[in-house]
Amino acid sequence: MSKYNHIQSAHCENGVTTGLLQHHGVNFMTEPLAFGIGSGLFYIHIPFLKINNGPAIAFRTMPGAIFSRTCKSLGIKIKRVKFKDSATAQKFLDEKIQNNTPVGCQVGVFHLTYFPKEYRFHFNAHNLIVFDKKEDEYVVSDPVMENITQISSYDLDRARFAKGPLAPKGHIYFPEGNIDVSKEILKKAIIKGINRNVRDMLYIPGNIAGVKGIKFTSKKIRSWKDKLGVKTASLYLGQIVRMQEEIGTGGGGFRFIYAAFLQQAAEILEDKRLLEASNLMSKSGDLWRMSAMKMASIFKGRNQDQKAFDVIADLYLEIYKTEKAAFTLLKKLKLS
Repeated sequence: MSKYNHIQSAHCENGVTTGLLQHHGVNFMTEPLAFGIGSGLFYIHIPFLKINNGPAIAFRTMPGAIFSRTCKSLGIKIKRVKFKDSATAQKFLDEKIQNNTPVGCQVGVFHLTYFPKEYRFHFNAHNLIVFDKKEDEYVVSDPVMENITQISSYDLDRARFAKGPLAPKGHIYFPEGNIDVSKEILKKAIIKGINRNVRDMLYIPGNIAGVKGIKFTSKKIRSWKDKLGVKTASLYLGQIVRMQEEIGTGGGGFRFIYAAFLQQAAEILEDKRLLEASNLMSKSGDLWRMSAMKMASIFKGRNQDQKAFDVIADLYLEIYKTEKAAFTLLKKLKLS
């Protein structure tokens, strides 16, 4: 079997980024550093788009951006390939495995047979690492799994060519070339990642993205029961919980990861001022988790009066204020 050190992580793309870079000798890389340098934290509520008949809300940046941004900021060259047909895609994958090159793959969750059935739904932006093959079974390091696992070539092909939004089209990616990251490059990459996240959370025009998007969702939640009826409003909240807690690590989990990133950044940059922003992001993570529990209660029919919706809307306003304070603080630090 080819040598690869499986790393379990809270989120798939963070895990793939961390695993591939560590495999290539970037030993300092951690999940929080990958997430922070890649400016993975985000929020957007797209009112004119529905996912699974519910609101389209994202708690992170676009799929693929974390790996690309982290590698670019660290001066690491990468290769990305998509394919028109599965035969060519499998041939390319097999060649990489024969050359002992672990590769990241974008896949659809629905066809991952090693997932429990209740977790297999139509989501095409999951990431995993393929690093070996045994007869007709590929050996996979999926960062959200505790151990390495295997999947048949047939099922992996279906996952790599799943149809629908964000169709992966056999997408493969990996670092290439000689990699040498100095302490100074790392420091500059951390600062760039923070400043980019400040921009994304505070300065995107309109009211649906960044911290303003959280405030926008608060207003929507407060109106849903009267506007949509309790059944549809409850389903909408259930969809948010799914987006937040099941697709990746969602709202709370991402905030805790970002808080850990700021702690590591404070140590590397020797700047304890970052710890205050870290504490604020931890507070935000707690609030996101609390909001998910309140929404799940409504979805399960335990408490569906307007006051329950108002409580969640108020939590979202508290999250808005907390994250605005955190990123305003990071802006005022003027890191360079």
